[in-house]
Amino acid sequence: MSTTRQPPPGDLGPESDEAGPAPAASDARVRTLVLSGASGVVPLARDFTRQALHDWGWLPAPTADRRAAAEDVLLVVSELVTNACLHAEGPERLCVAYGTKALRLEVTDRGAGQPAPRTPHRAGRPGGHGMFIVQRLCLDWGVVRTPGATGKTVWAELAAPA
Repeated sequence: MSTTRQPPPGDLGPESDEAGPAPAASDARVRTLVLSGASGVVPLARDFTRQALHDWGWLPAPTADRRAAAEDVLLVVSELVTNACLHAEGPERLCVAYGTKALRLEVTDRGAGQPAPRTPHRAGRPGGHGMFIVQRLCLDWGVVRTPGATGKTVWAELAAPA
């Protein structure tokens, strides 16, 4: 999985407007949360995403598979926002977009670093598991940078439940 490639074509993709990614599918939904200057951003981002999943019918989950899909989304949100806090001068914005085939998460931060899974991955050691988890749970993920601007947007896509 590439961390520098532009997002793949599909139901969701970034556009240049302030609202974040605009889904191509007419029935897609987009929610944006401003995180810059907020405290407790990881639980705030999880609660925001949980509410969106509830509004979109992912929760309450009628089956174990759908419950696991929702928990995967919440875990990826936690990992992306935590990485922005620890390695990228803090998150500025979270965007959650739901299309017919995928749910896209985007965390915009002010950092210059390049996220990557730690290699080799050492499951028994504390720390360093965030991007490995993202890589394992997501269909794809990557980084979008705007030329001439500071920061980046880290995006990840998870399959919509069947």
